[in-house]
Amino acid sequence: MSIFRRPDYTSETTEFLDGLKASKPTLEAEQLAGRAIWWDKAQTLTEQASHKEARVPQKPYVYSTSSHPNAAQ
Repeated sequence: MSIFRRPDYTSETTEFLDGLKASKPTLEAEQLAGRAIWWDKAQTLTEQASHKEARVPQKPYVYSTSSHPNAAQ
């Protein structure tokens, strides 16, 4: 160990989350189950094709309201 090594820093947020996980060991499993309800779904090839077809191309400069970012408004 180096004499210049600093003690490991742990933020208040990390301490809170570690304490929460220690007090409720099933928390991560519950989070995964909740995620599976909305997000972790298998898609059929038809659904994938439908989503790809419905995609709208993004403009080169997304914050512009005109076709050219330097155009006078």
